[in-house]
Amino acid sequence: MTKASYEILRKKTAEALAGGGPDRIERQKQSGKLTARERLDLLFDEGTFQEVGRFVTHRCSEFGMDKKKVPGDAVVTGSGLIQGRLVHAYAQDFTVLGGSFSEANSEKIMTVMDRAMEMGTPFIGLNDSGGSRIQEGVCGLSGVAGVFLRNTLASGLVPQISAIMGPCAGGASYSPALTDFVFMVDKTSHMFVTGPEVIRAVTHEEVSKEDLGGALTHNSKSGVAHVLAADDRDCLAAIRELLSFLPQNNIEDPPVKRCYDDPGRREPDLDELIPENSSTAYDVRDLIRKIVDDSGFFEIQPHYAQNIVVGFARLNGRSVGIVANQPAVLAGALDTHASRKGARFVRFCDSFNIPVVTLEDVPGFLPGKQQELEGIIRDGAKLLYAYCEATVPKICLITRKAYGGAYCVMSSKHIRGDYNFAYPGAEIAVMGAEGAVNILYKRELAECDDRELIKEKLLHEYKEKFANPYTAASRGFIDEIIMPSETRPKLIMALERTRTKVQKNPVKKHGNIPL
Repeated sequence: MTKASYEILRKKTAEALAGGGPDRIERQKQSGKLTARERLDLLFDEGTFQEVGRFVTHRCSEFGMDKKKVPGDAVVTGSGLIQGRLVHAYAQDFTVLGGSFSEANSEKIMTVMDRAMEMGTPFIGLNDSGGSRIQEGVCGLSGVAGVFLRNTLASGLVPQISAIMGPCAGGASYSPALTDFVFMVDKTSHMFVTGPEVIRAVTHEEVSKEDLGGALTHNSKSGVAHVLAADDRDCLAAIRELLSFLPQNNIEDPPVKRCYDDPGRREPDLDELIPENSSTAYDVRDLIRKIVDDSGFFEIQPHYAQNIVVGFARLNGRSVGIVANQPAVLAGALDTHASRKGARFVRFCDSFNIPVVTLEDVPGFLPGKQQELEGIIRDGAKLLYAYCEATVPKICLITRKAYGGAYCVMSSKHIRGDYNFAYPGAEIAVMGAEGAVNILYKRELAECDDRELIKEKLLHEYKEKFANPYTAASRGFIDEIIMPSETRPKLIMALERTRTKVQKNPVKKHGNIPL
């Protein structure tokens, strides 16, 4: 080995580490963004990131591209440790050719994706790119398509997380959409298939980047994104936190964290949480935080379909996925958006061996012409399918209302719920008392003189019979009626009893979920 060879290595390494050069790095920082390498340093445990493909360059010579070669070619790929566990990742470098996908750098991404699947590790993509490199034509597209294929093959095999930390445009936006969770950074990230300029030219619509594909838009309106971050640092910290709830792959169980929160802890305040008037709203998050370990709840899609709440927490140190109707929004009724949100979350939990805890307070599916035209039948069936298909432990607690088909859907005993609890004031019936009495006694009410008095009596009789959990319990549909204050120990007990559960679905290639 000669000193000259060492010098060549040092020179090429410096070129790779310099990315697009100091001017472009400065522009990156002025726009409120970190560089690709800074992001990876924050994502991984200090000093654990091992880069691969540092000296790869593109192979395009058209349009003067032979003079625009930078080692690494606009993406940094490799692996490292996050909280001591191996993870593979890539980070696009916007300072080099706008972070664009080339045939060569797509192959780099595919290499680490293949390794993630082979090693059984989570895979993270930090996206900051203008899309496919136009100068490469179909060759660039072939690379992006190869990434899409691996996203699909890895689905349900290893957790996949995407962070949009700048632009993510064109067909390249489908890669994050194929992953399990999409994080977006407020004000600096944008994601769309066709940008404002194309829309203006084709449809003559005027729309800003922020309104079309900004972080808040995708977190609150389209539902494409799952987590809204304040800045790059907040985004990377949130990814690290999410991973702490997830297993490495579909074979392993989620990590268990030592629990200092008494598993037998009772919460007397919960006995007063549910209002006596069944039409009065309350925030189900108050219940969640009272019963989980150390009040810790990592909510998924908090800005979208807010009538259902989903997210991760721990009970006695073990990860659980929580699905809860939110009485504070639309009275907790299920609509098209909430059904899709819940279905996707339940299916993720089932893919990765995470028990599902359902907190049910649902008056039914949201009625209305618009809901029917939007496909509430199909989308409600998605949620039903997800619960029916899931073989992980399923624990359900009915806190107040459980009406109609929505009762069946939300992890009922009839669709293989393992433990089903109810509070003493739970109402389990085909529909609410008002609607039921109007239908059942339509003729009697129409013919009687004192309609209101008779109706009041009938309402009282119906509530006596159905507005309680004892009829369901007498048939074995509810395992136990519990006091709200003992919710935490009862849920933990149920999870412990189901920890060794083994349940298999019929052998088949795959089902056909109503998409």
